[in-house]
Amino acid sequence: MTTIEWTLVRVLRDRRAGLCLAAVVVSGFGTSALWLASGVWVKDLTGSDGLAALCLLAMWAPALAGPPLGSLADRTRRGPLLIGANLLLAALVLTLLTLDSPGRLWLLYAVLFLYGATGVVHDAAQSALVATAVGPKLLGDFNGLRMTATEGMKLLAPLAGAGLYAAYGGPCVALLDAVTFLLAAVLYALLRVREDKPRRTEGSWREHTAEGARHLWSHPRLRPLVLAGGATMLCAGLNGALVHAVVDALGQAPAYTGVLYAAQGAGSVVTGLASGTALRRLGGRRFAACGIALTAAGVALRAIPSDLVALMCSAAIGAGLPCVLIAALTAVQRETAARLLGRTTATANTLVFVPNVVGLGVGAALVGAVTLPLLLSLLGLGLLATSLILLQSTASAERAAVRSPSDANPA
Repeated sequence: MTTIEWTLVRVLRDRRAGLCLAAVVVSGFGTSALWLASGVWVKDLTGSDGLAALCLLAMWAPALAGPPLGSLADRTRRGPLLIGANLLLAALVLTLLTLDSPGRLWLLYAVLFLYGATGVVHDAAQSALVATAVGPKLLGDFNGLRMTATEGMKLLAPLAGAGLYAAYGGPCVALLDAVTFLLAAVLYALLRVREDKPRRTEGSWREHTAEGARHLWSHPRLRPLVLAGGATMLCAGLNGALVHAVVDALGQAPAYTGVLYAAQGAGSVVTGLASGTALRRLGGRRFAACGIALTAAGVALRAIPSDLVALMCSAAIGAGLPCVLIAALTAVQRETAARLLGRTTATANTLVFVPNVVGLGVGAALVGAVTLPLLLSLLGLGLLATSLILLQSTASAERAAVRSPSDANPA
């Protein structure tokens, strides 16, 4: 049995891990389908590219409020919260069945904004529940398969959403999304996890929320991973904004971006399947640093105008980029007390993923002002520096562990 096959067996034969993974796959499929269809829907109704682009902004904006939203996941049991969140999301998207004219476009933006806000709470609660339901030794394998499932949905769901939209229109896609959330709610209801009742906390909401940030910043194993994740995703956003310029440099049609994204998704799927074993053998920070270095090479070599090189670079970026995300999430789950896990996860997600949106905006501004090879080279150097700094922090932690053997457990 290969390592990848053994990883699948380890996760899927665990009933609770299998149910959690199935819920991720089901709800992720609907989300990915709606994400693409909403922009097309707005474009068809208004003819405006700018209004279509606002769909993505509406979904991402609530991530800025990740810490206070994530603290909700620490104030109640996570299982019932996930069931309620999925039922709420199902009800929200069903309201889009009434969207039939530009005059009701506000409804779509409102739904997408609430969708994003609920998603922040959902992700925090899900991460906390997984840490309780899945054994510590299985977390790396689970998070890797979760990444594989997420990337697989990005490859399949947009095609399904686009096909449904073309055949039956936007309301059909909204109905599909609602069904996936209902199924996810059923899967979470089948999950039997013993959760302690959250303790009543003293102090203000702001103090309660800030606990997660303080835990991240003061933790010697979490802080380097989360900061490296944010720096990597900033560069990834810049790189993502350049993809159309890369396609132009290759002399290909704009639709060729789909081929590059498919290659990137394939690389991410492979890494997700192998990440559990890699985490055990390398440790979290070395695994993350190797992935960032691979991403650096993929980004810098995109400057070579060759179709074969571009495909290989996309696959390398897809394989390298998830490493720091998987390592950081797994470390947060392992190194955080259950009572803090919701707000700590949400804070970590904000610090890691918001820079990606910033990078997309900055990259869009730079793409016409700076030559493409120079931009790609600088991004590659930035990623390589991030990798080396993370490796240095690992070496420093190991030297400290030698001096204090009782603390030796570098992430």
